Amino acid sequence: MTHANPQTPRLDRVAGPADLRGLSDTELGQLADELRAELISVVSETGGHLGSSLGVVELTVAIHAVFNTPMDKLIWDVGHQCYPHKILTGRRDRIRTLRKQDGLSGFTKRAESPFDPFGAAHSSTSISAALGFAVGRDMGQPVGDSIAVIGDGAISAGMAYEALNNAGAEGRRLFVILNDNEMSIAPPVGAMSAYLSRLWAQDPLAGMRSMASGLEDAMPQPMREGMRRARQLVTGLPGAGTLFEELGFDYVGPIDGHDMTQLLPVLRAARTRAKRPVLIHCCTVKGKGYTPAETSADKYHGVSTFDVDTGTQKKSSGGAPSYTSVFGTALTDAAARDPGIVAITAAMPDGTGLTKMAERFPKRVFDVGIAEQHAVTFAAGMAASGLKPFCAIYSTFLQRGYDQIVHDVAIQGLPVRFAIDRAGLVGADGVTHAGAYDVAYLACLPGFTVMAAADEAELVHMVATAAAHDAGPIAFRYPRGAGTGVALPDRGEPLDIGRGRILQEGEDIAILSFGAHLTECRAAVALLEAEGMSVTLADARFAKPLDTNLVSALARRHRVLITVEQGAEGGFSSLVMHHLARTGGFDRGIAIRNVCLPDRFIQQASPAQMYEDAGMTAADIAATARQAFSPRSLDRSLSVVS
Repeated sequence: MTHANPQTPRLDRVAGPADLRGLSDTELGQLADELRAELISVVSETGGHLGSSLGVVELTVAIHAVFNTPMDKLIWDVGHQCYPHKILTGRRDRIRTLRKQDGLSGFTKRAESPFDPFGAAHSSTSISAALGFAVGRDMGQPVGDSIAVIGDGAISAGMAYEALNNAGAEGRRLFVILNDNEMSIAPPVGAMSAYLSRLWAQDPLAGMRSMASGLEDAMPQPMREGMRRARQLVTGLPGAGTLFEELGFDYVGPIDGHDMTQLLPVLRAARTRAKRPVLIHCCTVKGKGYTPAETSADKYHGVSTFDVDTGTQKKSSGGAPSYTSVFGTALTDAAARDPGIVAITAAMPDGTGLTKMAERFPKRVFDVGIAEQHAVTFAAGMAASGLKPFCAIYSTFLQRGYDQIVHDVAIQGLPVRFAIDRAGLVGADGVTHAGAYDVAYLACLPGFTVMAAADEAELVHMVATAAAHDAGPIAFRYPRGAGTGVALPDRGEPLDIGRGRILQEGEDIAILSFGAHLTECRAAVALLEAEGMSVTLADARFAKPLDTNLVSALARRHRVLITVEQGAEGGFSSLVMHHLARTGGFDRGIAIRNVCLPDRFIQQASPAQMYEDAGMTAADIAATARQAFSPRSLDRSLSVVS
């Protein structure tokens, strides 16, 4: 029998979680240190969600050492923190492909590994999924225990509370680990927490509930206040009972999520003795173990590649400002002129550009946390009061508030302004963050106005248009990343609602662009003109109300009409087709093609690579126009291809 070289790093001896279960507690702590160093090295090359992953290194090691994954189902809420999990579950050899084309996803993904039993990239889904697995287990499916790891931000969302309520009522054995990285852990993690950890390792979990309040009163003042703060964090009320206990959970905590001498005995005791739902409250530090992350304001939540020694991120400098920053500046300027303008974000003030307005007008910017449903109806209430709310939410996250958009905004005709960032394909975050569907799901609603900015100057004008629009809900979409570099106006001017613009006129082919793919359309026009074709280029600006006069004129005057949009089928192109069908626009035998996202999910890569995969490059647009313009194609009286 051979033995591993004692000098070999422990991480090199781990092919999967089963290898952790033969290590001593001391060795598991040493392994966690190696894992943290590996993680920092990896993300320095790939970019990604570093701070949240650093905060769960010890917790990841402890869970895999105690539970029998993948038979036991470990579900990471959101997935921002899953990088250490991926390294330990047989994917270390591919970890430096993280977030790259054909590489590992930055989130959990069922197709990637049996250790990812449930995919996630949006928040607050883990407890619902864990309960589903628990029901499957109890009904005879080959499933072990269910463990949901959810952050303090994600557990504040409505869906998490709904799941907690249902799980408590069901009473089935499952484990929810609250990863609390907001509260200072110093008071509760000293002698008090160590003592409680020993008790939990020795006594039935149920007995700890009645003991907790008495222990609080018996502790010295600093420890007593620390524990009460922690208890109030999870209930909102002082006293013995936590919200989780009232919902039917055994509550264990708070414990130090970086201390193996607390984590391991608590997890082992819970796994051995739990009969019903258990919530284990772990206090962690986001960015733990890497000083630049711990001291950064955002704890290195999402980073580009960086220098490990200094922490300096290698972001591109110079060039055009981002669409997000242009929006933030334009809205702040508008708010300076109009005291009725307010802004709402769902836990993304910096990501949506609202930090600028918050710094200048702090009482007029509202961060509601990860609660998009509430954000939308909150904005609706503000609009009903006479304010001018701008609800700034990424396209992919706005999906979460769709019922509220329909019921609370659209049906009531309230003038909520939706600023939709990250429209189109967004790159490394992949399919879960693609802004592909907002045009389709908003433009179908009566009374909605839907715009898309072709460049950052147009975005400034659309902010002004939304601010001036009181006739009902209005939305404008714009992509992630740098703008095109066009000159920005000193001040935005409201656009004529439902009016597009013609940028150049030709005779053979008309290209009608909606949104930020106009740059690719310009390049396609140049390719076609080099081949002798005469091309009209138009910017629709509005999907709804559609500029029907513009569409009819383009269809009447050209042999080919190409629509282009950074969205899924069922969006802008469908509105154009409906109009032509209603008005007899097809009767003239025009060849029509729609260039949009195909009916499949486009996997992670750079945005340019993703649009190439989607068949939406300038060369693709030109090829589509060229094929439609061919005599064989034009012989047909009706030619419609998506």
